[in-house]
Amino acid sequence: MKKITLFLTTLIITAQAFAQVKHAVTKSAVTYEIKNMGINTSGKFKTLEANIAFDPNNLAASTIEAMIEVNSIDSDNAMRDNHLKAEDYFDAEKYPKIIMKSTAFKKKAGNNYVGIFNVTIKGKTKAVEVPFTYTESANVALFKGSFKINRKDFGVGGNSMVLADDATINLVVETSK
Repeated sequence: MKKITLFLTTLIITAQAFAQVKHAVTKSAVTYEIKNMGINTSGKFKTLEANIAFDPNNLAASTIEAMIEVNSIDSDNAMRDNHLKAEDYFDAEKYPKIIMKSTAFKKKAGNNYVGIFNVTIKGKTKAVEVPFTYTESANVALFKGSFKINRKDFGVGGNSMVLADDATINLVVETSK
């Protein structure tokens, strides 16, 4: 009887793992906004890789891990980009990736969710709530989210008096299922 129970438990766990909807990223946009000297400044990261297993009907088993290449930063100003890659900002040579790993998801109303992510920048990790929408059609799923982080929590930009502490991050990720 114990063997049958163990077999059934293993079968159920395996079935749940395979039931997870795996997503392959087809398009992405990672943009940021921050005030510099009181003026809104924005830019983007051009390279995002992600491992996504998201099932709105099984949030407990859902996972998202995203990696953003720091060297892909583009503020539409090459001199500023080089400065942002330097040690006092993102230190791209030592920390080439920004990493986001989900720890939990919560369903809100409609297609709205909140993901709790461990965000790692420059070797420092903080838990961040990321509200997002998730919509899907036959073969395509779309994740859209926006959240704020405090750059000082991650040692980005030092104690600059002209750079705002909070930055807004916007994510749009289209995937095939």
